[in-house]
Amino acid sequence: MFQLIETICYEKGFLHRIPLHEERMNRSRHQLLGCLDSLSLAPLLSIPEPLKAQKVKCRVTYAKKIENIEYETYIQKEILSLKLVTDDSIDYAYKSKNRDPLISLLNKRGMADEILIIKNGQITDTSFSNIVFLKEGTWFTPKFPLLPGTRRADYLQKRVIFPRIITTDDLYSYEEARLINAMRSLEEAVSIPITSIY
Repeated sequence: MFQLIETICYEKGFLHRIPLHEERMNRSRHQLLGCLDSLSLAPLLSIPEPLKAQKVKCRVTYAKKIENIEYETYIQKEILSLKLVTDDSIDYAYKSKNRDPLISLLNKRGMADEILIIKNGQITDTSFSNIVFLKEGTWFTPKFPLLPGTRRADYLQKRVIFPRIITTDDLYSYEEARLINAMRSLEEAVSIPITSIY
């Protein structure tokens, strides 16, 4: 069975970016599964009492209906280096539970902490996040990511970051990179020197 996931951040008493998660979830259900109805997430999410003082990763598994919800304390993994890996055929336009194509690429990271996927000559995403690059005080993100994330969408709406086609030739004109996703904010993300992307 084809299963999809949404990962939602709970922190300081709030579930973050719920409308963006619901929009992506229902768009995916409509496009992939032909569902005409819309599901709501917020009424179904109930953080266990022992976790409420922590940063919590809420993982929702769904298809036509929501099938499972899991909660766990979030601990951010430190990523300090990225290996460039090319795959012109990879397709991860939907947040699928099946991450085998990404795991296959991740296994090519060698001594690096994580991979940065190149598709048709353009920078896209890492195996688990969107990426942003700093140049002269402005943050840019690849215009065509593999998976447009909800935090990325929020930052774009608020003009915190800006979309741009970034090729491998452009890469070293930037000053630093940071990884963002539902659980990782721009402010919290560790700075990755451009020289640590190879």
